[in-house]
Amino acid sequence: MFDECIIMAGGSGTRLWPLSNSMKPKQFLPVPTDRNNNFFKLSLERAFSLINGDGRIIIVAGKSHVSHIISSCAGRNEAQKRRITVIPEPEAKNTAAAIACALVFIEKTAAGQNRKIFVMPSDHLVEPKEVFTAQSLVFANHIEMENLAIFGIRPVAPETGFGYIEINRSDVKKEVMKVVSFHEKPDKSTAERYLESGNFYWNSGMFAFSSGFIKREFLKYAEDIITPFEALSVPEKDAYSIKDGLAILEHWKGLAETYGQIRKISFDFAVVTKTAQVVMSAVAFNWRDIGSWDEYASLVKDGSSDSSETAIFRVGSDNTFVDSDIPVALCGADDLIVVVRSGKDGAAPSVLIAKRGATQAVSAVVEQIKAKNRSDLL
Repeated sequence: MFDECIIMAGGSGTRLWPLSNSMKPKQFLPVPTDRNNNFFKLSLERAFSLINGDGRIIIVAGKSHVSHIISSCAGRNEAQKRRITVIPEPEAKNTAAAIACALVFIEKTAAGQNRKIFVMPSDHLVEPKEVFTAQSLVFANHIEMENLAIFGIRPVAPETGFGYIEINRSDVKKEVMKVVSFHEKPDKSTAERYLESGNFYWNSGMFAFSSGFIKREFLKYAEDIITPFEALSVPEKDAYSIKDGLAILEHWKGLAETYGQIRKISFDFAVVTKTAQVVMSAVAFNWRDIGSWDEYASLVKDGSSDSSETAIFRVGSDNTFVDSDIPVALCGADDLIVVVRSGKDGAAPSVLIAKRGATQAVSAVVEQIKAKNRSDLL
């Protein structure tokens, strides 16, 4: 079992704009196939399945996300809530800062013990949970041997929205394989070559390591990120606010100033792609990163995620997915993704229309919105 589980619940989920935004990103949206749950709730369920009897869950998220975390944890009993600590980030600095912050918090509150840690994003679909748990626990032995362990996803298409992990073909039948190298999101022809070779897996963003090992790797490759956090003192009792039974570390002295001096970089680029001690296990469970509207739409059987509440009218419009909070009529509009937000929830009205297969470009649209200083749309 693991001693600690870090859940990364920050970010704004811009690839699912305009449904997902900085105030309510993807991880807190209802799962299309299970609208009684959101992605974060299911991640929390998996986290509890990995930790030992006195293990803790550390949730790192934006300040604006704390209320969503509290409501998502409302169904947990008091004993479980006492094992959760929420660290609101003063500003978004990507995953290296989030993991370094949580790592130092664990080190300072666990009396310097070497801890087994599992890190997971909060916006993936993983099932069945029992298979995920069993396979994750295999990592516990390998991280004792000074390794960073990562899950790899066997690619089923030449996906350009994921990073790739390269392994040796001779290792494929092994339970845990040595990683040869990492490759950033490729173009279509490169992704096709990766798929054909059989040596490449998608990077799941789920990691396991011991706290002692990963701290040494931070000091070796990203000292400027870990060292400022180490200068923080042990959080005093009054640094926490208790909200609905959850400990929210809202007043960690010096945290805001520390975040102000940290560069913005992913954990993958800062540490994972540089360390020589990386092993990978190919997942035996079903995994989906709902990282585009094409992927989201593929989960919805009836063509509209809100069909029971919103009228969608179609005349000669095939293979078009609609997610709207007001009625929409389609005439001869084939192979589209249409997302409409009227603004009745207080957010700015916005509409997305994209060809199916082209929704990875939503990230570029979001960059244009930022460039035009329209933060109200995000």
